[in-house]
Amino acid sequence: MADHYEVLGVSRDATPDEIKKAYRRLARELHPDVNPGAEASERFKQVTHAYDVLSDPKQRQQYDLGGGQGGFNGAGFGGFGDIFETFFGAAQTSRGPRSRRERGQDALIRLEVTLDEVVFGTHRELEVDTAVTCETCHGSCCRPGTSPVTCDICGGTGHIQRAVRSLLGNVMTSSPCGSCRGYGTIIATPCVTCQGQGRVRARRTVPVDVPAGVDTGVRLQMPGSGEAGPAGGPNGDLYLEVKVKNHEVFSRDGDDLLCTLEVQMTDAVLGTNATVAALDGDVDLELKPGVQSGEVLTVRDRGITHLRGGGRGDLKVAVHVITPTKLSHKERELVQQLAKARKAQPPQLGHFQQGLFARLRDRFLG
Repeated sequence: MADHYEVLGVSRDATPDEIKKAYRRLARELHPDVNPGAEASERFKQVTHAYDVLSDPKQRQQYDLGGGQGGFNGAGFGGFGDIFETFFGAAQTSRGPRSRRERGQDALIRLEVTLDEVVFGTHRELEVDTAVTCETCHGSCCRPGTSPVTCDICGGTGHIQRAVRSLLGNVMTSSPCGSCRGYGTIIATPCVTCQGQGRVRARRTVPVDVPAGVDTGVRLQMPGSGEAGPAGGPNGDLYLEVKVKNHEVFSRDGDDLLCTLEVQMTDAVLGTNATVAALDGDVDLELKPGVQSGEVLTVRDRGITHLRGGGRGDLKVAVHVITPTKLSHKERELVQQLAKARKAQPPQLGHFQQGLFARLRDRFLG
């Protein structure tokens, strides 16, 4: 194999800028679009490979250990770390060419649902902007009717082997081929749609079944619904992070639904029947005479379906007795008559009681 420095026409102590300038000059002269001859094509491959090695500081140092076409020099004494890397690094990189097909990335999107949808679950059709397999080349990365060609530099192995002089003598090292980047093949005519990637960005529809009982922060995993992998690789997974929107009437405690029923003072005194519009239909409630603010009426199995297992939570309705603030003259007389008939005691100090909302919280939570 020709010496890389001689191929580029630079000295062994050339700077990185000098190596880059030499490569660009030769690439312009030998590029197949400019010089289509077979000899020029072969030289172009050699120039490209030489530049890939010498432009990488680590690869250039390893190459210099052997002195190229020259003798062993001081650069070869890189220390025992370089020697071990020479031995064991070669063993790790000689497994064959790497595959272009890779698994696609996972995707995470946020899904907002209403409390009504959480009760029994729901179905959604989500529009997702993601990577999909190219329909022109079907993931092959090549223009239709063509296929990858074996790399002439490495012979399809994906690695370049060469002898290197070290303190322990001559050893064989293996490094990824700079011409094919370790794939062993070259996409000579890449697909014009995906630019040789085998996938493109597009919007697609993903059907989602949101289970009943989900709550804010729950993540749903959809295997194989993430981004398509390069070169026709398998799709990654799609994760849905759920956020449940606040409801104007109902709140949630686990799988129980909580709400407040406002009751007029007369209805609280005499008792009455009420109908509550729950999330899944009307619920009839009976308020017994003398019901107090803060009392909680429990309706079994009218809450949210359990996420795991059967059954549902409860619907808990807290009573809030409304004291009228504006009375007509006749209404005031009737209330005064009631007060006289009951011989009500004047207000007195008693044990401190929490406010309505604090009492509701305690009763809701047991």
